[in-house]
Amino acid sequence: MHPAKRLVVVVLFDRIDLLDVTGPPEVFALLRRELGADSGYEVVLAAETMDPVRTSAGVRVLPDATFDEVARRSIDTLIVPGSVELDDAKRVRAIADPVVVAWVRRLAGRTRRLASVCVGAHVLAAAGLLEGRRATTHWSTAAQLAADHPEVDVDADPIFIRDGDIWTGAGLTACLDLSLALVADDFGEELALRVARQLVMFLKRPSGQSQFSVSLAPVSTTRRVDVLRHYITRHLDEPLSVAGLAAEAHVSERQLTRIFKSELGMTPRAYIESARVEAARNRLETTDDTLDRVATACGFGTTDTLVRAFRRVLDTTPTAYRDRFRLT
Repeated sequence: MHPAKRLVVVVLFDRIDLLDVTGPPEVFALLRRELGADSGYEVVLAAETMDPVRTSAGVRVLPDATFDEVARRSIDTLIVPGSVELDDAKRVRAIADPVVVAWVRRLAGRTRRLASVCVGAHVLAAAGLLEGRRATTHWSTAAQLAADHPEVDVDADPIFIRDGDIWTGAGLTACLDLSLALVADDFGEELALRVARQLVMFLKRPSGQSQFSVSLAPVSTTRRVDVLRHYITRHLDEPLSVAGLAAEAHVSERQLTRIFKSELGMTPRAYIESARVEAARNRLETTDDTLDRVATACGFGTTDTLVRAFRRVLDTTPTAYRDRFRLT
């Protein structure tokens, strides 16, 4: 027998990402379809006032209640979406409005479980709710989260992270993965699987599944690094040493390492491994190549090296990755 409806409050504010708002309720609505109308979740969209909220997509959303009203109720899950802006250099920066932060801090005291989606982690951090915890956010603002809140253990790689009663999610579509994980935590894997089938998606990508993609890595400001990145991509099946790359760039090994850390936030060796893992992911998704062939084509040399790299970078194995993400 399932428990009574669980109150889920989604925090609304201006310029919020639309999918952050609509994604989780859609998952919970499909669960209600599976369970019946009298059980599951009660989803309430709450804002400071009852005025329409304009999302980043330009679509206006009507709140169901004010923050003050939901603060009088016992909340099962508080979902905090995010919002971004572009600075003068056209860089994406997360926004944490002080008024919203104050309300989230207050509502957290009435809540069993907190969840942020995409850059909503910045709001939780500003409210002091992520101190000493491991958390993730969208890759484009992970460095900002770490810089603004050194008390938070920021991990930019996983698509979502659970640390006790606080869950943080990565990109926009990862809100669906996180929502399915919440459903599985509350009602079991079987019901979550039935919901996932209705969404035509996997039950859930592993929380440790990487959101990182070499093709999405931050663009460097140094043309020399961009040239080296393209060089690495073209020569993945060849031995790629730091000494060889330094010679290609006409710099010392120490200078090359310093440039990569400054521009890309990682060492040349780490970048090479990430590029090879990315290439292997593509082959596993789109071809029937054996693991031996994938390992050779992507420069790993042996299957064992390929497996170790996947465990280190993606926290999974090549076989498990292919089983989940093979494009048919």
